Amino acid sequence: MSKLVTIYGGSGFVGRYIARRMAKEGWRVRVAVRRPNEAMYVKPYGTPGQVEPVLCNIRDDASVAAVMQGADAVVNCVGILNETGKNTFDAIQAEGPERVARLAASQGISTLVHMSAIGASKEGDSDYAQTKAAGEAAVLKYMPDAVILRPSIIFGVEDQFFNRFAAMTRLSPTLPIAHADTKFQPVYVDDVAKAAVAGVLGRAKPGIYELGGPEVKSFGALMQQMLEVINRRRLVLSLPGPIAKLVALGFDVLQYVSFQLIENKMLTRDQLKNLATDNVVGGSAKGFDALGIRPVSLASVLPDYLWKFRPSGQYDDIMDSARNLRNDL
Repeated sequence: MSKLVTIYGGSGFVGRYIARRMAKEGWRVRVAVRRPNEAMYVKPYGTPGQVEPVLCNIRDDASVAAVMQGADAVVNCVGILNETGKNTFDAIQAEGPERVARLAASQGISTLVHMSAIGASKEGDSDYAQTKAAGEAAVLKYMPDAVILRPSIIFGVEDQFFNRFAAMTRLSPTLPIAHADTKFQPVYVDDVAKAAVAGVLGRAKPGIYELGGPEVKSFGALMQQMLEVINRRRLVLSLPGPIAKLVALGFDVLQYVSFQLIENKMLTRDQLKNLATDNVVGGSAKGFDALGIRPVSLASVLPDYLWKFRPSGQYDDIMDSARNLRNDL
């Protein structure tokens, strides 16, 4: 019988790519999610019955233990950018990984890949960074041979970074951002998935890997590159610190007074703290080179999914050609 991997958060942005690749490797894939009925799109990643979404709440011991029974490996991709209800940073990013690692160790599962983030630090300014570090520490406590991946900002078809800002250009002549000088090293989602698969298959030595793409750019420069791809002219407006804090506070208050019916998906105060620190691979960190993976560039992927934000969508190139033809005539 083929081997089985349980992927917590396997229907999410990164998890679905890992699930697809593990299916291609011939593994059975158990996708552990809170709403299996909304994750049916993972089933065609493999042959009938090979990839199955199952019910799991990472905040519950019994739930987490049940879906890893019989598994040969476990991958944890669960994480949040904003707290809502019981899904706090502590519950999801500190206690969640601890629960997965502790229960995996108790069931004799020897292989665990944990998705963290560059900037994870117990001394970090943000709750996000601190709880990511706490999650890593808990994983290593129970499974010292785990593979921990720390990606920079991740881009891809379903990302909530470039898609979000590109959508904003449809509504406003300006593109307001905070900490425009902060540096990022964008990494393609499928390259992160390759790294996770390497960890599951034993092709990666235990330890922490920081994953970044081939280019380091400032937040502002990334927005300019995005604007070039979508053929729109917008003023990238770097918000002064006090203004950015007021904006983040306003969105947080809106979420609170709406009893979280309106989730702050724009900018939280905690995200603002995170944005103040560069998000790049450390000089001495193990990365893609140690995994034998050559990451793809941002420029080679962005046009493949941001075309829908161009003024004429997929017809933009045709419209440009027609205008050039008229000018030549």
